[in-house]
Amino acid sequence: MPKRNALRCVVLLVAFALQSAVSAPWADACTRVTYLGPDDNVITARSMDWAVDVGTDLWIFPRGMQRSGEAGPHSLAWTSKYGSVIASGYDISTTDGMNEKGLVANMLWLVESEYPKPDGTKPGLAISVWTQYVLDNFATVQEAVDTLNTEPFVLVTATVPGQDRLATLHLAISDASGDSAIIEYIGGKQIIHHDRKYQVMTNSPTFDKQLAMEEYWRGIGGTVMLPGTNRAADRFARASFYINAIPKDESPDVTLASVFSVIRNVSVPYGITTPDQPNISSTRWRTVSDQKRKIYFFESALTPNIFWVNFQDIDFSAATGKVMKLDLGKNQSHIYSGNAVRDFQVAKPFKFLGLS
Repeated sequence: MPKRNALRCVVLLVAFALQSAVSAPWADACTRVTYLGPDDNVITARSMDWAVDVGTDLWIFPRGMQRSGEAGPHSLAWTSKYGSVIASGYDISTTDGMNEKGLVANMLWLVESEYPKPDGTKPGLAISVWTQYVLDNFATVQEAVDTLNTEPFVLVTATVPGQDRLATLHLAISDASGDSAIIEYIGGKQIIHHDRKYQVMTNSPTFDKQLAMEEYWRGIGGTVMLPGTNRAADRFARASFYINAIPKDESPDVTLASVFSVIRNVSVPYGITTPDQPNISSTRWRTVSDQKRKIYFFESALTPNIFWVNFQDIDFSAATGKVMKLDLGKNQSHIYSGNAVRDFQVAKPFKFLGLS
């Protein structure tokens, strides 16, 4: 494609992304990246950008939990096969997490999402449980894609807590082998993008258009120029370049530091607001999931240090494992250090938001 046409194409795509952003007040403007390194090192990081406190706590869920799709009388039901460590949203949903097999699921905002209308032929699954359903049931991306392609449920959305609008989200999953998939609902149809090379996801536009923009910026080369704003299209370009430009080091400390530096690079400074772009919101927290060593790292914008949850120290068994909660406090301001497994407390599991 001639350079002039390529430039025109990316300008149109970016314009579309900005138009979508303007129409989505208080939107989640997160970023997700997956690092593929030597010696089977796979690490997935994400930022959580939101205009207000998202009410996040960390939870440990063992195997054998009885689940409901929380979509009314005709809801999907299952028993969790795998234990997981998750970050909640308002303690009514799972927004992020990793299970004991190293499968990571990250839910991000996508204003273009449009879900199918329930017709009673399939059981329902509330969008608040979508991420947990994947973590509970699958060890690999391929397993998840094989099942999701059969469309065993109808995804049902609900209003965002404290707001008068529906939640519109898409889901990224990655596994310990480095495989990835992006699941979106566009025009009422499920669309799955499945490939190991799909290492980055942000928000608008839809993922197919994000890939087109990535191709354009790859041709320019990140050492020449990269877009620097907080908009989703620009964050996608920077994350795509840096996650593959950082050193391929076998040292866990160096690798984790590199991945953290990438997700910080695409974060929004705390306290930043953009009056004409209300979807650009402060980064409130970041997670980094080491899928080889099964360690889940958490970093709040309001605390001075990173802490982690080492899966080796967790009892995920159905017989003796317990639901446990780590209270992160208002705006995730409680301070923890090192391996925080010891700081979790036995707790009653939260109830996922759904249809009454």
